[in-house]
Formats: sequence, C-alpha cells, structure tokens
Amino acid sequence: MTTTMTTSVVSVAVPVADQDAALAFYTRVLGFELRHDVEAMPGARMVEVVPPGSQVGLVLLPPDSPLPMAVRLTTTDADAAHARLSGVPGVTLHNAEVLRWDGVPPMFHFTDPDGNDLVYLQQAAAPGAG
Repeated sequence: MTTTMTTSVVSVAVPVADQDAALAFYTRVLGFELRHDVEAMPGARMVEVVPPGSQVGLVLLPPDSPLPMAVRLTTTDADAAHARLSGVPGVTLHNAEVLRWDGVPPMFHFTDPDGNDLVYLQQAAAPGAG
C-alpha cells in the first residue's frame, strides 16, 4: 500500500531571460500578484507570482540560477519523504539530507526517474496542531 507524501503543488519554475521584465509582464499584463521577491540564497533571486485566487505560483528564474528549475511540492514530513525516496530506483536525491535554513521550511531537491527536477518543502503545521 502506498501512502501519500505530497499534499500540494506550490509552484512551478519558469525560465526567464530577465526577471524584472518577466515580473512586469506577469503582474502588469496578466494580472498575477507578487508572492515573493527575495534573495533565497546569496546571489539567487527568487521571484514568484501567482494568479489571483490560485494557490499555485510561477517561480521566474534565469537559466543560470543556482535555484533548481523545478516543480515545488509540499509534504507533511520532509525527513520521512527524504528517507522514503532514498530507496526508490531511478530517483536522484540532490541533497544528502533535508536542508534547514532560517526562515525557510525544511526542504530537499530530487529528480524523478524521467529526469524532472522536483523540490519537497515541508508545509507548516496547522495552528493548534502538534
């Protein structure tokens, strides 16, 4: 029996030549809202936009970004997901362990058997849970 590790799709990365121009297009022309415009790590700007009413955003990344061009998913337990995927044939874990950075949910990057880049982010516990 398989149990579900994935709770949602958070965002999908889109390659862009110019983050400022892409941000202007998606917000001014298509009416998306800015969710994040942050330096995710030194030298890595993460710009995320989302259509009004949608939970799934687009992460606008230049092709040379150190951030993975990936589909970002949530899970309730990043450590358990990492451990489970470590034994799956064809899956490549790009992090030896779950990454833990201040102000960022626990996460890790992996590739599925077809070479698609994915990131698991641990979702925050619901208020009053735990």
